[in-house]
Amino acid sequence: MSRIGKKPIEIPSGVTVTIDNNTVTVKGPKGELSRSFNQDIEIKVEENVINVSRPSEAKEHRALHGTTRALLANMVEGVSKGFERGLELIGVGYRAQKQGKKLVLNVGYSHPVEIEPEEGIEVEVPSNTKVIVKGTSKERVGALAANIRDVRPPEPYKGKGIRYEGEYVRRKEGKTGK
Repeated sequence: MSRIGKKPIEIPSGVTVTIDNNTVTVKGPKGELSRSFNQDIEIKVEENVINVSRPSEAKEHRALHGTTRALLANMVEGVSKGFERGLELIGVGYRAQKQGKKLVLNVGYSHPVEIEPEEGIEVEVPSNTKVIVKGTSKERVGALAANIRDVRPPEPYKGKGIRYEGEYVRRKEGKTGK
């Protein structure tokens, strides 16, 4: 049995879960998320707990069991607490600013890079070298943070670039003169 798959998911107060033909909709104080799951995996809501079970020990069912449970737990956590991902800009003259909903990055290119977050995702700029991506969907928050990081990934010689908060960049030794 999957260790993760058999763990029940506690539903916090203020969150409602509805299941319709393996399409699960989770509503909470931060928003609403909906996702379709495989028909083979059985999802049950009893009192304030969600249980996920699989029909057999087939390899596909074992793989889907833990994945389904993890996705459901992330949906419940997202609508109750929300997710956030921090990014740091390291480099001389590198800065970020917000113009309306858009994020504008000046990271050493000849032009500023503009990134428009999709609906349900919020971008904050507490200082000009820090960016925080917030939202209810862990998947979409992580994807937007990765897209921002891809504008200028950290390089190994000077460590300049956009990196996740707390990310370690392994440094290389540069060229040495004769």
